[in-house]
Amino acid sequence: MQTIKNRLTLILFLCATVSFAQSTVESASEAYRSEDYKRSIQLYEQVVAQQLSEGKESAEIYYNLGNAYFRNGETAKAILNYERALLLNPGDSDIRHNLRFARTRIEDKIDTSESFFLTTWVNRFKNLFNSNAWATIAIALFVAFLSCVAAFLFVRRVWIRKTAFYAGIVIFVFLLVANVFAFGQKNSRIRRNTGIVMAASASIMASPDANSQELFRLHEGTKVKLNKTDGNWIEIEIANGSVGWTSKENVEVI
Repeated sequence: MQTIKNRLTLILFLCATVSFAQSTVESASEAYRSEDYKRSIQLYEQVVAQQLSEGKESAEIYYNLGNAYFRNGETAKAILNYERALLLNPGDSDIRHNLRFARTRIEDKIDTSESFFLTTWVNRFKNLFNSNAWATIAIALFVAFLSCVAAFLFVRRVWIRKTAFYAGIVIFVFLLVANVFAFGQKNSRIRRNTGIVMAASASIMASPDANSQELFRLHEGTKVKLNKTDGNWIEIEIANGSVGWTSKENVEVI
């Protein structure tokens, strides 16, 4: 009896939590439509905090929060939340469009180091879907592969066996690709090795020491790769390959 009561209490608590989150999202959306962007930001941040406490994240919430920040003139925070949304849903064209537009408002215009065209093409293809979508595709391909194996082993007609054999090879290749992409997308979400400069002007030093040589400066909204940490310092790398150290408080992890 006590177990049943505990389960009912848990169910009621979960229902109340979901209802509260939905109500908060609706209030945040209404505040956004009313151009009360500060209120919208406050409410969306509450939803994000609640989701993180439950081990969840939502691309839609990050996207809406990014829009609210952008409308409120906080470009760096808008870019941060667009990047978080894109990490969860890399195939969303609206997120990419708003992120590109927000980047036009930042001060640093960094030329990216050239990469092999095939690498660029593969990354674009991988970013069409998130890890869950690629995993679903992989499962579907695995079922198709098993069907081809079954047809090859048990069907007597030669043309069907040949078709199943060659189709199975092609499907198996795509199955491997889908699994690699799913793992890559999930790994990107787990590692979180990129960040956004949040300081108005961040000094990038030659070593993790305030007295070392200043190599260059970055400004809010710039995306950086996070390499390693040393105490309160973090080594960052920008799109053109330049590397340096800055205080952790200057950067927020995506």
